[in-house]
Amino acid sequence: MTDIPVKKYAIIVAGGNGTRANTPVPKQFMKLDGKPVIMHTITKFAEAGLNIEIIVVLNKDWIAQWQELCKDHNFNTEVKIIEGGESRFESVKHGLTLVGEDGIVAIHDAARPLVSAKTIITSYKAAEMYGNAIPAIPLTDSIRQIDSSKSIALDRTRYCIIQTPQCFQAGILKKAYSTAEYKIHFTDDASVVEASGEKIHLVDGNPDNIKITTPRDFILAEALIKYRPVVTSGNKLKPAEELNLLGGQSQVA
Repeated sequence: MTDIPVKKYAIIVAGGNGTRANTPVPKQFMKLDGKPVIMHTITKFAEAGLNIEIIVVLNKDWIAQWQELCKDHNFNTEVKIIEGGESRFESVKHGLTLVGEDGIVAIHDAARPLVSAKTIITSYKAAEMYGNAIPAIPLTDSIRQIDSSKSIALDRTRYCIIQTPQCFQAGILKKAYSTAEYKIHFTDDASVVEASGEKIHLVDGNPDNIKITTPRDFILAEALIKYRPVVTSGNKLKPAEELNLLGGQSQVA
């Protein structure tokens, strides 16, 4: 009997207005290496080799512009478009309406166009095995906790930086979002799922997977794209490569 591949979805959240980037249009539509940031992001998932169904959540005011941009750049990658909500939380809920009860769902920021194929593949594989998978990278700078009167040095080895795509079994993610009411500490999808009682599993992220937020980030992203041939070979997951979870290892099938 041949195993049927698990259905895979990617919800790319692109409803922001770009105020922090201080750009004339939302950052996901600014050009990076000749085409809009969001097109780089979509392409990474389309070319990951996993037959991913891509759902793009857009601000309603940018749906028509998106269609024009696709014509201008001859961008033909198949995606489903859905209107976003008033917040990222609501936008993800809208995207989930296009997701079935079975499968693995990745939630990814449109403004992370440099995610590697290795991170995408690892996150899907780990979520299939453990229910969820959140890419993370270690801190390299010293950190301090600040309160009203003093600062306290912290052990940076006990902390990490969280990235996307954050992958979940569809039933777990849909249940978490259907029962949760928005809270300010819901800064990502992992925090929503964790609030539903699920244990969160971390996998290795990649340092180049920056979120474009400020004008400086555009400069960094352009530089990383320019020198991508130097790092490409390290961004692909080998068939027998180990899947690293913080706290233990499991072998990728």
